[in-house]
Amino acid sequence: MADGHHRDLVGYGAAPPHPRWPGDARVAVSFVLNVEEGGERSPADGDDTWETHLHDLAGAPVTPGVRHPGVEGLFEYGARSGFWRLLRLFGDRGLPLTAFAVGRALERNPDAGAALAAHGHEVAGHGYRWIDYRHVPEPVERDHIRRTVAVIEQVTGRRPSGWYTGRVSPNTRRLLVEAGGFRYDSDCYADDLPHWVRVGEVAHLVVPYSLVTNDMRFVVAPGFATGDDLFTCLRDAFDLLWEEGARAPGMMSVGLHPRLSGHPARAAGVARFLDHVIARERVWVCRRADIAEHWARVHGAAAS
Repeated sequence: MADGHHRDLVGYGAAPPHPRWPGDARVAVSFVLNVEEGGERSPADGDDTWETHLHDLAGAPVTPGVRHPGVEGLFEYGARSGFWRLLRLFGDRGLPLTAFAVGRALERNPDAGAALAAHGHEVAGHGYRWIDYRHVPEPVERDHIRRTVAVIEQVTGRRPSGWYTGRVSPNTRRLLVEAGGFRYDSDCYADDLPHWVRVGEVAHLVVPYSLVTNDMRFVVAPGFATGDDLFTCLRDAFDLLWEEGARAPGMMSVGLHPRLSGHPARAAGVARFLDHVIARERVWVCRRADIAEHWARVHGAAAS
């Protein structure tokens, strides 16, 4: 392809490696909290429009250059209220998570980053702005990676070891490898297990993410209407993976957004699923950095 991207439609095929998860777990469950509020497009930040995706006013008519108080309010709810509600749900149950954090969002809400660090959660990079990096020049994207790393390190006291842009450019993974210090990225939806890829002369680990077991479906079609819809989707995925785990353990990613499932009606479904997971034995609930560390140790690049 013109952008140099190589597609792999084979993967592990019929014989995926046994992950040998800690505790002989049948499934590794990775919860992700996407901290994006404050980093989205807005004329207040010099953008030509307000953010049109992944919020409860998606599809509203756009007036270029004009702010939308309703959209801004939905994002502000996520930062002011939804984030803290979801953090409490995990804290009350002693469960870890990974935050995909936008640099600009943490600059505007450093207390969120400090709270994540205080609870022992992982904070991974999610771009400096929550924008489509396909349309960002390479030097700007390189600088955004640098700035995001600096913000996370300043707010949490630790450099991020993981990354997820979401709307990647053809340069993103190469720029991450060039920057150094990243143990993995999650810009992949292609598997139920981590895998190694070659970036130039470097073996780089990919820990896949999911847009299916993800609360974004509250605002995209075919979507969720209630917290029960979210719970049912997550429960069914978890139960099947747990059953398959008797022979071939896998990994489950759950994506959450403060402005979406941070609302009480939806957070109730998250709470039910957390309790469903806790009630099952041989489950490893972990941060993505823990998965990357385990995979590198047990299934190093040389073995693959």
